[in-house]
Amino acid sequence: MKIYKVGLPFIGMSSLMLLMSPLANAAEMSNMDHGSMDMSGMDMSDMDHSSMDMSGMGMSDMDHSKMDMSGMDMSDMDHSGMDMSGMDHGSMDMSGMDHGSMDMSGMQGGKAPADARSPDYSNGVPYGRFGKPVMMGSLPLWGVSVDDLGYQFDDDQINYEFDTWYGTDSNRVTLRSEGSIQTKDDKEIDSLTSLSYWKPLSIFWNGEAGVAYDTENDKSAVMAGIAGTAPYFIETDARAYLYTDGQVRLDLGAEYEWRLDQHWVVIPEVELTAFSKDDTDNHITKGFNEFGADVRLTYEMLSRQLAPYVGISYETALGNARDLRRQEDEAFDSSSVTAGVKFWF
Repeated sequence: MKIYKVGLPFIGMSSLMLLMSPLANAAEMSNMDHGSMDMSGMDMSDMDHSSMDMSGMGMSDMDHSKMDMSGMDMSDMDHSGMDMSGMDHGSMDMSGMDHGSMDMSGMQGGKAPADARSPDYSNGVPYGRFGKPVMMGSLPLWGVSVDDLGYQFDDDQINYEFDTWYGTDSNRVTLRSEGSIQTKDDKEIDSLTSLSYWKPLSIFWNGEAGVAYDTENDKSAVMAGIAGTAPYFIETDARAYLYTDGQVRLDLGAEYEWRLDQHWVVIPEVELTAFSKDDTDNHITKGFNEFGADVRLTYEMLSRQLAPYVGISYETALGNARDLRRQEDEAFDSSSVTAGVKFWF
């Protein structure tokens, strides 16, 4: 009986020490300093971590900032059962790890095949009876715009200005004409018609180059010009004509649309004409010859494609051209009430 009395306390102390040993180990690892640990030479490729439970190891206080994992081979490691939720990876340096040989083919999505996207975006699917689609900007189109077709009551004449075009947004062929038709006496027609190549120069400006014919002096010319939108939405154009006799004509124009509401629009417009040398046979002098101004009140209808208008126009001769017309007893300025229509399709 004395033997049992001495043995029971000894057995109790031994059991208590065995129970406390895991706790002591965990406490010892939580206070470990991993800052200077060098794991570069470790080969963990054959280790099985599937049953490792690291949740109780107290790794939340571990310092991983100085751990060198650049030489570790973890390609064959199985981490499926590892619980590392308590670890702080914020300062881990993994810049030296080599991911070049990592096989991610089993991940969701995988690697796209080389022919995943065809150049025409069809992905091998036929277009059917409608054929291959074409971008709208690459299709050749055409248009007609009549900016002015009206009658001047005081001058008894019809004024017109129109242009037609065919092509794309980047290249077009343009036919443009402007002039006046007398409705009394000899029914004289004065017009300036040009056939040109049109191309955008920038976002707001387009360039033109071609040939022209002037019926007023019965001469042909080479034409070059620029047209577009100036600041404050002022439609501006400038065209130069080099005639066969060496005469140079410069036409400048500016127009602004003052919209009163969705239909009513006031359009003021000014034009200026200049020549490089005198031509008395055609009543032309060197410098600025003519100035014209026009104000129209338009009403847009039919999706703004048709707009009848009424307005007032004014024309006058400038400089030496004014003196020349006075000497020949010709009117050097005039004003008139106008009415007409503008449209496009």
